[in-house]
Amino acid sequence: MRLVFAGTPDTALPALRALLDSPRHEVVAVVTRPDAPSGRGRRVHPSPVAELAEEAGLEVLRPPKAGDPAFLERLREIGPDACPVVAYGALLPQSALDIPRYGWINLHFSLLPAWRGAAPVQHAVLHGDEITGASTFQIVKELDAGPVYGMVTEEIRATDTSGELLARLAESGAGLLAATIDGIEDGTLEARPQPAEGVSLAPKINVEDARVDWSAPAMRVDRLVRACTPAPGVWTEFRGQRVKLGPVRPAPGAADLAPGALAVSKNSVLVGTATHPVELGEVQPQGKRLMTAGEWARGVRPTDEDRLV
Repeated sequence: MRLVFAGTPDTALPALRALLDSPRHEVVAVVTRPDAPSGRGRRVHPSPVAELAEEAGLEVLRPPKAGDPAFLERLREIGPDACPVVAYGALLPQSALDIPRYGWINLHFSLLPAWRGAAPVQHAVLHGDEITGASTFQIVKELDAGPVYGMVTEEIRATDTSGELLARLAESGAGLLAATIDGIEDGTLEARPQPAEGVSLAPKINVEDARVDWSAPAMRVDRLVRACTPAPGVWTEFRGQRVKLGPVRPAPGAADLAPGALAVSKNSVLVGTATHPVELGEVQPQGKRLMTAGEWARGVRPTDEDRLV
């Protein structure tokens, strides 16, 4: 099939590579978000998908909006049979959905209808799911509600961050998307409506959502930190200054501490929660480098009255 691939971040690269390597299909162009500032210097860079597409000699379309008339006209001229999508990052109007013969086929990182929305992997980790996966489905106007072509499952490990889990899903999902396009082309795969039961929503998790509540149980703190690693990044405050946190380790055998209270020893830095303490891993004080919790504690010398809040 003649394909136009839509995607933006690193997460989309395994799927794009799988389709570029497919002997059955031809990726003729990609659609991605406009170049944007990134990194410490905030220099404008193309998206990871745009960079890979340019290396492969593909046409790159960067519409400011997916309903842009010039973009829609160019897409009609290209005439794709289907548009596979992975983390494109913009809503598609019906005028765009109607162009490819077989529609837009999205790779979504959940077992639909669970966790529809922008942050399915983060919410699966945050809510303590044991199993998640990826789904391919036909995009319709309603968010992540189209009929499903196929799924793959993935175990959520006890120490998984959302970044680690997403990396595995991006790889297994790439194979699923390629197989879905194969099945659509040869007529062996039919999309089935999602069940009405089991719908859950996964809205974007912002920076304010990622602040640790030390009065929550240790399990909740652990899940929040893992869910928000690497983005948007979990944080707390110490002496009025923001401190970013890396993954923590629940310490159920340690002596109880008041929520937010610190216990520093030669081998660990513990913080109290509503249940048992958690052990800090890496921390990054405001305006400083990432360091171990031990290095941080030796520098700030917390007192019995100090708290993380």
